[in-house]
Amino acid sequence: MTMQEASQELRKMLQEIYDPRESTNITEWVMEDITGINRIDRIMYHHRLFTEDQLDKFNDYAVRLANGMPVQYVTGYAWFMALRFRVNEDVLIPRPETEELVQWALSETPPLKEGLSMLDIGTGSGCIPIMLKKKIPDAAVHTLDVSKEAVDVAKDNAAIYQTEIHFHLGDFLDPGIRLTLPQLDVIISNPPYIPYTEKEKIHQNVVRYEPHLALFVKNEDPLLFYRAIAVFGKDHLNAGGKIFLEINEDLGESITHLGNSFGYDAVLKKDMQGKDRMVKWSKLIK
Repeated sequence: MTMQEASQELRKMLQEIYDPRESTNITEWVMEDITGINRIDRIMYHHRLFTEDQLDKFNDYAVRLANGMPVQYVTGYAWFMALRFRVNEDVLIPRPETEELVQWALSETPPLKEGLSMLDIGTGSGCIPIMLKKKIPDAAVHTLDVSKEAVDVAKDNAAIYQTEIHFHLGDFLDPGIRLTLPQLDVIISNPPYIPYTEKEKIHQNVVRYEPHLALFVKNEDPLLFYRAIAVFGKDHLNAGGKIFLEINEDLGESITHLGNSFGYDAVLKKDMQGKDRMVKWSKLIK
């Protein structure tokens, strides 16, 4: 099988699952991963035959993709802010809106502040704390996750990028766990925020493969994690400190009001798609 034949076959198969644009993007991702050759060079050498190992890999990938597995889990990596992170089904696939959240936090954090301390709640792959540490090397960056498997993935990524992260394993909803965490200048989190009632609205590839622990929250209390973060910040956030939160687009007003009710100055922000996807809570200096 030539590279061109493989590309055409894969794209045709994927169009039964995804729209044409996404099918093309996934095909390009897979072909580059298998061949190690970028798109321009693949066009130049489109008649080059797959090696036996490449063909075996292609067939394996095609079966898993046909079953709806996200390409990031098939290849074992995802891109986040131009860096490549190891991912598997124990962690969420990083999204563009989370990149926007991190960029917002970085834009409002003085990098030269002495003793700067930051915490990511629900670390998953570790993409958030690793990017914070790479952009602000002198900061003490902490992270917490309830899943040991997720922490193991995040530790691997931190080792790859030689970033010193303080990892904490535990359930943030446990007040005892929260007591073990340090005083902070910045808290950032992409917590579970999708009510189970909205499960049918989510792409089934997400529901089938991504960790429900990191996605869904009880229907009767969709603000559960945000309320816990608000309580935590009252004692653990330094004066003038800030909390940056990714949110369900339908809960922007509720989460803004929640922050105000705890005495924070709350700001709601839209993502690049024009959706309410981020909130900043600032602790006032008294």
